[in-house]
Amino acid sequence: MTRVATPRKPRARSQARIDSILDAARTLLAAEGVASLSIYSVAERAEIPPSSVYHFFASVPALLEALTADVHGAFRACLQEPIDHATLSSWHDLSRLVEQRMLAIYSADAAARQLILAQHGLTEVTQADRQHDIELGDLMHKLFDQHFQLPALPTDVDVFALAMELGDRVYARSVQQHGQITERMAEEGMRVFDAYLGLYLPPYLPKRPAL
Repeated sequence: MTRVATPRKPRARSQARIDSILDAARTLLAAEGVASLSIYSVAERAEIPPSSVYHFFASVPALLEALTADVHGAFRACLQEPIDHATLSSWHDLSRLVEQRMLAIYSADAAARQLILAQHGLTEVTQADRQHDIELGDLMHKLFDQHFQLPALPTDVDVFALAMELGDRVYARSVQQHGQITERMAEEGMRVFDAYLGLYLPPYLPKRPAL
């Protein structure tokens, strides 16, 4: 019988080193942006030899891809936080709640804004972000379906993922112009998110029975 190898988790010491590298990269990214990030600056910040950084991350894009996954992990966690079903009068309430949670992550994490919303031109990071958006869109679809009876949605378009990407375009414009997501542009981004979903979701959807 052929055995399928399963990927091993990093040992505790290795994981601690990885965490140290990612923390250093996150700090530098928040302070100086993507353009100034290098393996050597990260090593200096983490107070370890550059060879130790290269051991885990062969390049800056690889390091940034790991940070992007970390940011999207926070987004996944916010979608999995409890929601009081009784407080939802319509799917618009759920839409706003989800976007507010994601905006809170952007507000608290300058590195997330740099990676997802800033113009850095790194194809690897952009592709990783889009792939994670598809996963988040699937989670969001399931979340909405958990609370409301959704209509049939197209299978050739990731509606929820695309709604997130469109909202992010507005937030990105705010970051480029103001260095942050302003209250006004946060509201506009939520409106864009809601409006796109409204192309596929009718104004009223029956609620599921109490969870």
